[in-house]
Amino acid sequence: MKESLHQFLSQLGASTETVEQAVSQAELMELPTRHVLLNQGEPPAYCYFLLEGLCHACYLTAEGKQFSKEFYWDQDVIIGFESLISEQASPYLLETLSASRLLALPFNLLKQWREEGNPLYVRLMERQLIFKEQKERFMLMHSPEERYQLFTTNFPELKTRIADYQIASYLGITPISLSRIKKRLEEE
Repeated sequence: MKESLHQFLSQLGASTETVEQAVSQAELMELPTRHVLLNQGEPPAYCYFLLEGLCHACYLTAEGKQFSKEFYWDQDVIIGFESLISEQASPYLLETLSASRLLALPFNLLKQWREEGNPLYVRLMERQLIFKEQKERFMLMHSPEERYQLFTTNFPELKTRIADYQIASYLGITPISLSRIKKRLEEE
């Protein structure tokens, strides 16, 4: 289990000492579906390496609406950089969407790496920045229909694991719009 984390961090170029530090502090969590890892408005205590399963980060409004921030699945990292940098509570909810196995790393470990200028922290941040810029381009440069087609092409395994209302939220459209897009594509 921890070998996956070791391999992931090594591929990012982490030093042996940093990898050993992370692996030694990682705690295995085996969680059921719909388990809340972090409530919106709470300070994070952990960041996670998702061994297997599916997790979802979303923003919740006072009116009860949910806006999907991101989905995470096998061999992915979940780090709340905004909370880490600003030392503020989490602006989003994080939960499992399926039974999941994760390795929890103390949030303070990332704070330490940040303060020390650890190259791994920079690589994790750069990885996140690239991903965020790609998502921004995805949202700005494509029509809703193109976004749906790209989503299903790039993440075919998620199409069957995520509810349509969550896909719609992630794509920035309503569930009704998604239904129309799917129907139009089926007719073509």
